[in-house]
Amino acid sequence: MASTACFVIVSKNDIPIYDAEVGSAPKKEDQAYQHQFILHAALDVVQDLAWATSAMFLKSVDRFNDLVVSVYVTAGHTRFMLLHDSRSEDGIKSFFQEVHELYIKIFLNPLYLPGSRITSSHFNTKVRALARKYL
Repeated sequence: MASTACFVIVSKNDIPIYDAEVGSAPKKEDQAYQHQFILHAALDVVQDLAWATSAMFLKSVDRFNDLVVSVYVTAGHTRFMLLHDSRSEDGIKSFFQEVHELYIKIFLNPLYLPGSRITSSHFNTKVRALARKYL
């Protein structure tokens, strides 16, 4: 079965620093814009929830039709947001945890400027592999 998934990393200043369509469903050009719009519309909900709990994995924070927005917030308030139609909460949590490890490796790179766009092809390849594995 084809799945829809769009993954975005948003910095603490609400600037998207990484985004990828990671689902296996055929992509339409206008769907990518719609997915980004849905994710960014959920930022206000995430802002409120992030300060109300100490949990990093906020689970499902918003819905749009049959799509769900799941969020993981790092200690530095960087948000990992996933728009998906999957029902596997454990897989989504594992995906976020492993992407967080990859993000930390990028963040610790002395040549990476915090808050700037992540353009590493290695990071992109690893995120897509994790999406295939868990989503």
